[in-house]
Amino acid sequence: MTVDVWLDPMCPWSGVTAEWVLEVQREIGLDVRWHAMSLAILNEGQEIPEEWRQLFADSWGPVRVLAAADQRSTPTEVGQLVSALVRRFHADGRRDVDAVIRESVQECGMDSALAELAWLTDLDEDLRANHSRAMALGGTDVGSPIIALPGPDGELVGFYGPVIAEIPRGDAAVRLWEAFLLLAATPGFFEIKRTRDVEPSFG
Repeated sequence: MTVDVWLDPMCPWSGVTAEWVLEVQREIGLDVRWHAMSLAILNEGQEIPEEWRQLFADSWGPVRVLAAADQRSTPTEVGQLVSALVRRFHADGRRDVDAVIRESVQECGMDSALAELAWLTDLDEDLRANHSRAMALGGTDVGSPIIALPGPDGELVGFYGPVIAEIPRGDAAVRLWEAFLLLAATPGFFEIKRTRDVEPSFG
């Protein structure tokens, strides 16, 4: 099975989900393709809290680099980049965005020129198209991340989330994946939800 994941790596909830998908990939050999979507694009024209404005402004850099990597690198390399960015932004709590991008690109053995694209608008048209694709699959009232997989008829079915606070490991990761597959294969299934009462954890 090939699974497509769209995310903004500066979203901590997306970071937990991404690490879970990577864990499932290690456990069962899942074929994953990683794509960029954008918190900044998602919130364009919206009233947003002041404390989020800088986060959304900073998020342009990582998603541009992720979009470029999606075009130029293998899915495995892009997954490594996602993990490197998530670790630095969320597990390490860093906000020196330029340094995080450079170090992550270098860690993954990618061309250093990728990092130079962070604050250029050259790929924004492609990024917006990727973002629109994710929203078309997940719906207009959702956010990052979107996971899409083939439905019973072979057409992609997309869902927001799952939103989880801790990264399941080993058998627990696989069990959650199997539950996700069951829900995704259920005709007419849309949502399970409860209020979040803890913050994402990367311990």
